[in-house]
Amino acid sequence: MSTLLQQLVAELDAGRLRVIDLTQPLGPDTPVIGLPPIFAPSPGVTIDVISKYDDKGPAWYWNTIHMGEHTGTHFDAPVHWVTGKDLPNNTCDTIEPRRFVGPACVIDITREVEANPDYLLTPQDLERWEKANGRVPKNAWVLLRTGWSTRKTTKEFLNVGEDGPHAPGFHQDTSRILAHDRDVLGVGVETIGTDAGQAGRFDPPFPNHSTMHGAGKFGLASLCNLEQLPAVGAVVIAAPLKLVHGSGSPLRVIAIAP
Repeated sequence: MSTLLQQLVAELDAGRLRVIDLTQPLGPDTPVIGLPPIFAPSPGVTIDVISKYDDKGPAWYWNTIHMGEHTGTHFDAPVHWVTGKDLPNNTCDTIEPRRFVGPACVIDITREVEANPDYLLTPQDLERWEKANGRVPKNAWVLLRTGWSTRKTTKEFLNVGEDGPHAPGFHQDTSRILAHDRDVLGVGVETIGTDAGQAGRFDPPFPNHSTMHGAGKFGLASLCNLEQLPAVGAVVIAAPLKLVHGSGSPLRVIAIAP
């Protein structure tokens, strides 16, 4: 083992580095994104027992699980969106594992979202953050801290009104800067998807998905515990299941932080 890896283990064992779980529990109560009825919906989570120390399996317990790829805390691969469908290595099983690991840049807009749940992170917000914390580095995870994960009920979390869902996200110009000028790994959010709740009404619609995945970047949705991370200085590991031709996957996102 190299000295660097030995030092990492020693720092973890000594408690000078923390491992922080950024993942929501995954089960039948996990909220699922709603789509207009003209589109096929994603199912919720169902878990059925195969055997549990019984006549179907006296010494073992296991389950079958059924859900959409993009359920709970999940990963969006480039192939998830039409703009990324023809890129090389665009599925969960073909992405280079190195690209699942990167430094975290946590941008806090909790106060703005409290005043306006439809708030969009603007290029001016990003500029202010970079003045305080330094330029977003290449191959970083940019995580949008909004406080949304503290919403306890599905109704509060989805926040659907007569005109559709309301939740914060990225201004399309900010997505372009992050994907192309900063060359990030991808973005992560506390909300159910990486676009704002009203993004279906934007022109063009769902600009963060379109921009990020068209550039071969990734998305992380339904994160939590972002308030435990510093603005800079943490490392995030977000590795999806190696699903063949997978457009995404539930995953366990962890951060290593001082």
